[in-house]
Amino acid sequence: MHARLLTFVIAVMFTACAWAQPQAAARKARAIPDGVKLIADLEYVPAGHERQKLDLYLPKKTTGPLPIVLWVHGGGWRAGDKAGSPAMFLATKGFAVASMNYRFSQHAVFPAQINDCKAAVRWLRANSAKYGLDPKRIGAWGGSAGGHLVALLGTTNGLKDLEGTEGAVDQSSDVQAVVDWFGPTDLITVGKKDTRSELIGGEASENPDKARRASPMTYVSAKAVPMLIMHGDKDKTVPISQSETFAKALKDAGADATFVTVPGAGHGAAQFKDPEVLERVEKFFVKQLQPGATP
Repeated sequence: MHARLLTFVIAVMFTACAWAQPQAAARKARAIPDGVKLIADLEYVPAGHERQKLDLYLPKKTTGPLPIVLWVHGGGWRAGDKAGSPAMFLATKGFAVASMNYRFSQHAVFPAQINDCKAAVRWLRANSAKYGLDPKRIGAWGGSAGGHLVALLGTTNGLKDLEGTEGAVDQSSDVQAVVDWFGPTDLITVGKKDTRSELIGGEASENPDKARRASPMTYVSAKAVPMLIMHGDKDKTVPISQSETFAKALKDAGADATFVTVPGAGHGAAQFKDPEVLERVEKFFVKQLQPGATP
């Protein structure tokens, strides 16, 4: 009886794995827009961690160096993947799109995640001539944990403390524009205790300095880059007040920040795929990064 049960379990597991692999590959292939080519698994830290890679989506036909949008995925800083980026449609709109992985909290605690984001930006600059990219026009876009990380990118240009020491350290990690989708901005007050604690290496209430160091709110100043911040008013994971307070603080400091409520949307809900939402993101990046925009 036990032998038959074991045989059945093994057969089910084999079938599931055999089905999942081509399905995952099909999803990735199906998502690439017409006229766009994918260069996958580029190491932004040579011989680094297996997660320190990015995918590059480029228009098959282009003239001149392309402005870049870096996509940073969500997943509670402990899950998620660069494949199937919602930003890839911008590669049909005159942009290059880079979609990155970064080390999870189970691999290394903060600031490893923002160190990786900054290393990816530096890599894009170092390899701009090779791939036809414009090193002076780099934007970042992310959702949830990725929103948190791009908000940090947008508020910490030139801050050595979060720079890291891996990759193309001779290049700048500055970005010129950010779209933050429902990212937590104050880790002292928000975030599931398990994922937040895993990120900073301890409970926030017992480690307030670590929580503040990982919070975009800590770095708000007039030097922050232009930001578009979008949040659903039904979000039960990251309260909309996190984005509202962050946007107000940026404006009060003299930075360029636009806050947009997505009606009826929960955390990472389908409304963020609506054409009007994506068009809002596209228009923001066109304004900030396309030729003629103020760098």
